[in-house]
Amino acid sequence: MKIQKNILFISAIFLTTGTSIAQSNDTLEKIKASGYITQGVRDSSGALAYTLGNGVYTGFHYDICTNIIRDIQKQLGIPQLETKYVLVSSANRIPLVKNGTVDIECGSTTNNLARQKEVSFASTLYIEEVRIAVRADSKIASLADLNGKTIVTTTGTTSIQTIRQNKRAQNLDFREVNGKDHSDSFLVLESERADAFVLDAQVLAGTIATARNPKNFKIVGESLSIEPIAIMIRKDDPAFKKAVDDSIARQVNDNTVAKLYDKWFMQPILPSNTALNLPASAATKAAWKNLNDKPAEHYKTN
Repeated sequence: MKIQKNILFISAIFLTTGTSIAQSNDTLEKIKASGYITQGVRDSSGALAYTLGNGVYTGFHYDICTNIIRDIQKQLGIPQLETKYVLVSSANRIPLVKNGTVDIECGSTTNNLARQKEVSFASTLYIEEVRIAVRADSKIASLADLNGKTIVTTTGTTSIQTIRQNKRAQNLDFREVNGKDHSDSFLVLESERADAFVLDAQVLAGTIATARNPKNFKIVGESLSIEPIAIMIRKDDPAFKKAVDDSIARQVNDNTVAKLYDKWFMQPILPSNTALNLPASAATKAAWKNLNDKPAEHYKTN
């Protein structure tokens, strides 16, 4: 497993003071002139993107982005291209892409109509289901069982909004709490301060797999929504989007994507050497066959 370690941590000062890195409408031009590209990474987004500690980041989308950056380097015809890494969160990822701090965000971001007003998305390679994680001894088995319960999710995600919009949740009364990131949200569940953790199924599965006692937790219930998870880039930069999408198409066509999916979702992964055993869904395979950047509103749940 080849993992790069030169992580660039960007302080929250970029958001709180209005300071931002110089932004260009032509990202390819900026990359060629500067000799580097800035990639947004996540520390606890399941097998899509996570940390092994000590500034080491990895995951399915991380690997896809590494390949995208190599293809961009070839396209620009430059001998060297440095990748600078910025740790982003659910709360700050969109602002950091918009203000130019991050060129390409390779985490677990849902592509939806609201976000498309602010940023653009690459072709989708992973279709996610929002599910419910509970402690193994819990009697919660479905959405209906959340009535009167405390639900935790992560600040900046759409999970609670998804529940409230679900027709099956119209008469539910529940308390909402938020973790600052996915690992913090899981800690709230683990410490019994919440009855359920609602989020993307693969994030839940990855978090459980790396827990101290994975058998103490389970994923239950019906799919609450189906969402396209995609790599995020700045809006109104068609040349850069084409370069990213062309690389993704190349990786699909030469079977790189399928091999990386097997590596991250079917085989044992670090740090626990536990396999998630999440075969690619029919929706995910359909996305590979017909590459597109359609938002979540395009997808329907039963």
